[in-house]
Amino acid sequence: MMNAVRLLFLALLVLTLTASQPAAGQIPEMKTGGPVPTLAPLVRHVTPAVVNISMHGRVREDNPLYRDPLFREFFDVPRQIEKEVNATGSGVIVDAQRGYVLTNNHVVEGTSAVQITTKDGRQFSAKVIGRDPPTDVAVLQVQNPVGLKALPFGDSDGLEVGDFVLAIGNPFGLGQTVTSGLVSALGRTGLGKQGYEDFIQTDAAINPGNSGGALVSLRGELVGINSAIISPAGGNVGIGFAIPVNMARKVMEQIIANGRVERGRIGISLKDLHPSVNKGLNQGAVIAEIAAGSPAEKAGLRKGDVVTGADDRPIRTAAQLRNTIGLARIGEDVKLTLLRNGAPFTASVRVAPAVQPSSALAGPNRLLR
Repeated sequence: MMNAVRLLFLALLVLTLTASQPAAGQIPEMKTGGPVPTLAPLVRHVTPAVVNISMHGRVREDNPLYRDPLFREFFDVPRQIEKEVNATGSGVIVDAQRGYVLTNNHVVEGTSAVQITTKDGRQFSAKVIGRDPPTDVAVLQVQNPVGLKALPFGDSDGLEVGDFVLAIGNPFGLGQTVTSGLVSALGRTGLGKQGYEDFIQTDAAINPGNSGGALVSLRGELVGINSAIISPAGGNVGIGFAIPVNMARKVMEQIIANGRVERGRIGISLKDLHPSVNKGLNQGAVIAEIAAGSPAEKAGLRKGDVVTGADDRPIRTAAQLRNTIGLARIGEDVKLTLLRNGAPFTASVRVAPAVQPSSALAGPNRLLR
């Protein structure tokens, strides 16, 4: 009798639990008015700091035919032809008191003044106080900034693949738009023929017009400036790129202080680390050559040393170290962590002036406007 009662109780318990669980593939039932997952509070907090940028200016058409003297003489055209352009893009307010706005160089190239529009529809005039084509960063200053809201800086070096991010901007001139996705890769290079590249790759939808907009962490902090896409058709295919905010911030600080970026050097050439050659290491930059009399030689560096860190930040690739040195202030000491024949050591190297690199940004992949 007791066994029969226990069996009946177990049967009733199984039926009760089964009835209370949703079928596979169904959304669990929620009580009316109950909480649902949403990013709306975060979006409300960060979007007032992202602005639309409109500009009118003149740019030079770079056509090789215009440099051909026979072509110019036959068709009676000048050596360089300028055309008027009207463009829109995005920007991020990073200093509300002084009115500083970060955006892309290619958004404001060809003009010295732009108009920005905030999320609530207010319009302000802004001047371009400096541009840096090698990093594709530009800094604007709003005239008479009143009632602006800035987005706090995050730490892009702390990002990991798999982190959630929001991309905010003005795609196709539609107005402010928010998309979400993941950090899908870090340290991407090779988008242009020249320049300082260390892109954050994301699958958050980025389209033409998003350039200069914000890549935001779930902490509500600015971690990148949306800059480029890979897209044969000109639209989003899930591969977008943003300039790490740590890089953009260093460029901004130099532009504000000097009106331009003064590039530094320590007199080394670099190559990426190959784990098959340097066993046990999976990241770092190998010193390939050292210039005679250079700061690197004076600091005791040697060909074959492996740089694993700079200023207490890990170095993953040669491009990352090149960016770090190239954006360091002239006269500043950079603390390097190195390995020589497997033995760790540190060296402090004084950054010397370098020749400004070419401003060319053209590449096989399409940069956004």
